[in-house]
Amino acid sequence: MITTHHEYYQAMLDKNSEYEGIFYVGVKTTGVFCRPGCPVRKPKFENCEFFETAAQALLAGYRPCKRCHPLSSHLPETIQQLLNAVEAQPDKKWHSEDVRALHIDPSTARRQFKKRFGITFIEYARARRMGLALKEIQNGSSVIEAQVSAGYESGSGFRDAFASVMGTAPSAAEHQPVLESAIIETKLGSMLAIASDDALHLLEFADRRGLERAVERLRKNAAIVPGRSGPIDQIEAELQAYFAGKLAAFTTPVALNGTDFQQKVWQALCDIPCGETRSYAELAAEVGKPSAVRAVAQANGANQLAIIIPCHRVINADGKLGGYGGGLVRKKWLIEHEQGRHS
Repeated sequence: MITTHHEYYQAMLDKNSEYEGIFYVGVKTTGVFCRPGCPVRKPKFENCEFFETAAQALLAGYRPCKRCHPLSSHLPETIQQLLNAVEAQPDKKWHSEDVRALHIDPSTARRQFKKRFGITFIEYARARRMGLALKEIQNGSSVIEAQVSAGYESGSGFRDAFASVMGTAPSAAEHQPVLESAIIETKLGSMLAIASDDALHLLEFADRRGLERAVERLRKNAAIVPGRSGPIDQIEAELQAYFAGKLAAFTTPVALNGTDFQQKVWQALCDIPCGETRSYAELAAEVGKPSAVRAVAQANGANQLAIIIPCHRVINADGKLGGYGGGLVRKKWLIEHEQGRHS
């Protein structure tokens, strides 16, 4: 436990998001408990007490920190408030003064959205609005009707904004594929979900290295806009059940964007029973390519549907964890969770 607690303390110092949901820290000198990434000044190691769950910290007499809100969603309160405001009026044309009216500093909103989504809040709201405009056009509305609904008096302004988000002019958008994206909060941190109306195309931890490249690959064939769809709502509910230990297999429809070999490997991953693991060599033999261990490992890494296609269940032949895009801390937790070692 000493080694683990020192590891946790270093994660606190580094504000390592991979440890989000793995532990909570109680600060003896203040009586509060925090998330690993809390922005407050870090206490000394000897003043820290570590817990696996927020409930354990509460039972130990600690009260929740007012800075990092360990009992609430992983999403910062400012972002959640603005997301709720956008969804309440998705066709609203937002300006800095509208953000101030919510008692939020526009520069804070800009910085937090840029960090979380790669775009500013104003750009996020515009993309949401353009997504609605695209759906109107595809449902038979005229470009001018979509323009008015999006709050643009100028046709040229609407065309420029639409093209910057969709990559095409409104008049050519009738058959433009569109995917919607949303952040889902989980026990182990934020996940990005991207889906069409029919299937989930991507589910990844938001801090995964290379996530931007995966999104860009999808963007080559479709516009990606903020929003929700049936598959996103379904996987959010299923993830909640999974982390509560009430679900072992997912039924959300998915789109597998890979080669025939990759899809064969992904199917073999799905065939690994929950609570069990396989080595890369065993997986290679399973797909009929016992000498293609490296290729199987690469296909494993190309998986864009984390947890659903359980690449975390593959470990090294010597029993060590090996690699994982979401981080080895999460991989270890997921394996132990499926083995019933976390409640």
